[in-house]
Amino acid sequence: MHSILDATGISLLLKGGPVMWPLFICAIASVAVMIERFITIRQASADNEVLSEQVRAHLMAGRITEALQVCEEHPGPVASLLASGIRSRNLDSDAIERTMEELAMRETPLLYKRLGILDTVITVAPLLGLLGTVTGMIKSFHVVGSAAGLNNPSAITGGVAEALIATATGLAIAIVTLVGYNYLTEKVKEIIAEMEVRATQLMNILASIRDGEGVRSEVAAKRA
Repeated sequence: MHSILDATGISLLLKGGPVMWPLFICAIASVAVMIERFITIRQASADNEVLSEQVRAHLMAGRITEALQVCEEHPGPVASLLASGIRSRNLDSDAIERTMEELAMRETPLLYKRLGILDTVITVAPLLGLLGTVTGMIKSFHVVGSAAGLNNPSAITGGVAEALIATATGLAIAIVTLVGYNYLTEKVKEIIAEMEVRATQLMNILASIRDGEGVRSEVAAKRA
């Protein structure tokens, strides 16, 4: 079984010529980045609805410390954003908004981190496959042009096989990477949109608390 897999798998790929080695590097880099980004982005988007409800309940009950603790114990940019807004609660609304915007601007590049590698692989892999096609065809034409070329058809088909294997491998790597890249990019966009929604919700909660405190102050002043 091992010999069959070796003959039909790795050995076949290695017939694609020297360009297969950079293609292998592209494949390994692509898989590693997609796995790492998937885990990171999944953690960043986990249970944000529950987090928001817990923070709202604590804030409306006046438990500021507990609300901050919940945010600090929760991973991801949404929790960091809410914690930043809570810490700035004593500032005016514009200042709170600017504070959260600043944190969002710092968190956004972290979400897109290493996705540029996938974008590069999507572009480079087909080009490497095309390069393998060219070198394979050059090898075949070189055999045809030689004196013994017509008497050695296996050498000609070897160059053609090298060209086709390199092209197919480059396209396969690019297609798989493109699917992963688009999926991860959409997930990042969803997290950024959720950050905006949660920031607006927090602003409304803080405004509601301030309005309630203002009403209580007016009532206390009238009674005095």
